[in-house]
Amino acid sequence: MSWWSEFPQLSRTQLMALRQTLDEGYREFSREYGASIEAFFDPLLAFLVWFEKILLAAPWWLVIAGLMAITFAAARSLKLTLGVGAAFFLVGFLGMWQDTMSTLSIITVCTLLAIILGVPIGIWMSRSNRVQSVMTPVLDVMQTMPAFVYLIPVVMLLGIGKIPGLIAVVIYAIPPVIRLTNLGIRLVDKDVLEAADAYGINSWQRLVKVQLPLAMPNIMAGVNQTIMMALAMVVIASMIGVSGLGQPVLKSITNQYFTLGLLNGGAIVVLAILFDRVSQAYAKRSQRYLEAQQ
Repeated sequence: MSWWSEFPQLSRTQLMALRQTLDEGYREFSREYGASIEAFFDPLLAFLVWFEKILLAAPWWLVIAGLMAITFAAARSLKLTLGVGAAFFLVGFLGMWQDTMSTLSIITVCTLLAIILGVPIGIWMSRSNRVQSVMTPVLDVMQTMPAFVYLIPVVMLLGIGKIPGLIAVVIYAIPPVIRLTNLGIRLVDKDVLEAADAYGINSWQRLVKVQLPLAMPNIMAGVNQTIMMALAMVVIASMIGVSGLGQPVLKSITNQYFTLGLLNGGAIVVLAILFDRVSQAYAKRSQRYLEAQQ
């Protein structure tokens, strides 16, 4: 009876010792390799700063014209194009241009990085059931982990700033593009693959010319979800020094500035609509083109 009553206390003592050991081990790892890891990400930081400076230095009308041109090229919708132009003009008119461009730059870089890393992982998963069985629980954990938890190890390792925020955003937002790339390739009709094999193409040609084009609607849906998750995470990442629309929103929460939070939240909605509508329209156009080719 006495052994049983002492067991919970013993467990808590051991658990506390384990936590202290792990915390100290991570601190040692941070002190030993933190500078090297930070130097590894210096090119990415330089690219992010360069891209942000371009957006901030360019005339506002040129940036809006460029965004409208990209929107029209992707969606071929005059209404959506004019809506994007009017929305960004309103953002600048209300004094949120600089923060919006900072957020636009980090979301663009995060999305590109998520695609560069996520699509190959999704292809790898689609080619191996074993890889899929290993990656699926990892992705489940990544998608269910509270967003604030991602900030803890990144800040301990790299401190505060743009790169820790970017890494946290990418980790939080990358699962959808991995999952839907894997799903899209696995859903490609086996009859189509057999017909392609009959022409004597190799595995690389089958992937590039058959599987990826047919899986593109699913991949674009994954990219769309990744962008939405990245936008949500950028507001949280403002707590560790990521510049952009997240910082005014955080300031409005701490100081109860209703109008400031409402306006900057609206600017985030503008970015979300831009990325969402453009990516969806591009996916639909790609699907119609593939159906016409077939």
